[in-house]
Amino acid sequence: MKTILGTLVAIFGIMTLATGCSTQVRESAQSGILADGEFSTDSINVLPFSRGKFLKIDGSSTVFLISYEAARRYQQKVSDAPAVAVSFSGTSAGFKKFCAGETDINDASRPINPKEIKACKANGVKYIELPIALDAVTLVVNPENTWAEDITIPELAKIWQPEAEGQIENWSQIRQSWPERPLNLYGPGKDSGTFDYFTEVVVGETGASRQDYTKSEDDSLLVEKVSKDPNGLGYFGLGYYAANWNRLKSLAVDNGQQLSQPTVNAVKTFKYQPLTRPLFIYVNAENVQNKSELQEFIEYYVEDVRKWVPFVGYVPLEKETYKLVSQRFQQQIIGTVYGGELQSEVPIEQMLQRESVF
Repeated sequence: MKTILGTLVAIFGIMTLATGCSTQVRESAQSGILADGEFSTDSINVLPFSRGKFLKIDGSSTVFLISYEAARRYQQKVSDAPAVAVSFSGTSAGFKKFCAGETDINDASRPINPKEIKACKANGVKYIELPIALDAVTLVVNPENTWAEDITIPELAKIWQPEAEGQIENWSQIRQSWPERPLNLYGPGKDSGTFDYFTEVVVGETGASRQDYTKSEDDSLLVEKVSKDPNGLGYFGLGYYAANWNRLKSLAVDNGQQLSQPTVNAVKTFKYQPLTRPLFIYVNAENVQNKSELQEFIEYYVEDVRKWVPFVGYVPLEKETYKLVSQRFQQQIIGTVYGGELQSEVPIEQMLQRESVF
């Protein structure tokens, strides 16, 4: 199976930008999501442009899969659709660009945090917060791992807390019944919203983590590493596991009340806790006003996403919840209902009833 490697930029609708241009610039691009769930990679020529409609999306590698598919489908459906550049640099890195006014949309695997709220406000960047799907942060091992079938939240905290660095280096140190084998860890880097979320709910403090592990904001790289390491243990969003289920093994998570695999039912019924989370896009509100192509793309995105988001590995919200999300966009409600806090245990429809802060 081919996979995405390195930081990606997928650009759609390039021919709309070609008029009056000459110099060619090569970009790495994901050429398509195949029917069997595999990814393929390709390179395309990108022509610099002096005129033409163009939308720019950055942020979470988790949400990248959804926004990429939205852009791809939109290009197929709308004959005069704008070119859409979809890239990922991690939720945190994406917010730096978004709050500086450099992008139209930021994909986010966690809510905007207080520091980012302050940065957007300081730069006069008003935003519309739109939940689009549910995710399950998935713990994965190599299929050759025959000893681990499940893991507890305290065990995860023991592994990933800062104090574990240089200390917890063997599988037998996690659970006595597990073998004397080296423990090789793989996970997102500090610019990742998945890193922020995981450290908050598992370790108890955002950003608190051991640093002696292989880290990357590119989840596909983490997939590659674990799939080739019989002693590996990693975590990332459900979509990357769903696309690589035959190369990885997921661990059931024991939260002290129940043991759950990251299934659609466990996510929808909030049994897969505390690792179920909402996924978001944040849209530049001023650009919505000034760029009709952005408004039309988001209207399509919010209306259509529930139909196909399962095919990229994530769990759709309830139909009524999408109506609330659509109303939020149509009414151009500025700010966040999460106020910089995770609050993953509160249903999204309840959160959307709260007053926004900016």
